[in-house]
Amino acid sequence: MVTGSGPVFVTGASGFIGGRLVAALTEQGRRVRALVRPTSDVSGMDERRVEWARGDILDPESLRRGMDGCEEVFHLAACARNWAPRREAFFRQNLEGTRNVLAAAEAAGVRRIVCTSTIVTFGPTLPGVVADETTPRSTGRFFTEYEESKTQAEQECLAWARRGLPVTIVNPTRVYGPGRLTEGNSVTLMIDQYRRGRLPVLLNRGRDRGNYVLVDDLVKGHLRAMERGRPGERYILGGENASLKEFFALVDAALGGRRRQFNLPPALAMAFARFERSKAEWLGIHPTITPGWVETFLADWVYSSAKAQRELGYRITPLAEGLRLTCDWLRRRAAGGATP
Repeated sequence: MVTGSGPVFVTGASGFIGGRLVAALTEQGRRVRALVRPTSDVSGMDERRVEWARGDILDPESLRRGMDGCEEVFHLAACARNWAPRREAFFRQNLEGTRNVLAAAEAAGVRRIVCTSTIVTFGPTLPGVVADETTPRSTGRFFTEYEESKTQAEQECLAWARRGLPVTIVNPTRVYGPGRLTEGNSVTLMIDQYRRGRLPVLLNRGRDRGNYVLVDDLVKGHLRAMERGRPGERYILGGENASLKEFFALVDAALGGRRRQFNLPPALAMAFARFERSKAEWLGIHPTITPGWVETFLADWVYSSAKAQRELGYRITPLAEGLRLTCDWLRRRAAGGATP
């Protein structure tokens, strides 16, 4: 539990993970000051305990105003899309924005900062390897601008920590669970499409493995990192490792029946992704997927959260149970009986 008495400053509060984190903080009785843009969707938040700080992580003055009087900072805001018209957008939001947050936190004299990174900064894993925070990155190349910019942002956090700023980094894996069905909740979007009978595409017959974390576990991990995380350390907040084939088998069990599946060979997937990227560049239409993300999903991302379990008291919901909870929520949502 977060124990400070002053307001908690949160960036990215209107996102999938950020919104769930704000809800958890207010349930603890904490006051939250949430940085939001004028266009941010803040519906469903407890306005009795949430104070809106209008601004942007690219506006240092709005960050200084927002953090005034705060003791703790959760930095979740990021450009996490699969494509942007300009490559620079990822680096402005993810690197420059993080630098601005850290500078404002230092000026405000906050007690603790937790910055949300991503598992992709560690890189893909080699066959048969279960990696952790100490495993050297297996490749020097980056599949996407998101991966590269978040890696640079993480290095920025570590540099500030070496200078004495009390910043801790958390690295979520592939997140799923109840919440807003946005691009940030793409795994649950995929489950919902599958539930409704749309053919899921299994790249490489669904053999490649990833790590899946329930959003409720991830939120609790953030709170634990604020309470117990060591400055300058990274903590993988994940769940179980599974191939996509295994993942959908568990979804089938949660839904009570098997849906149809469609295998997309890697060569066809890359051809489709190149077409989608070209269409986006020519027409400005957001692509379904890009070549870099095809490469990402054709690699293994097999990771352990043992360090977070050991040092933070982090707990993992079994994947089968988490998917059952998610599918039950999707059914209620479709019937009009569930909210984010």
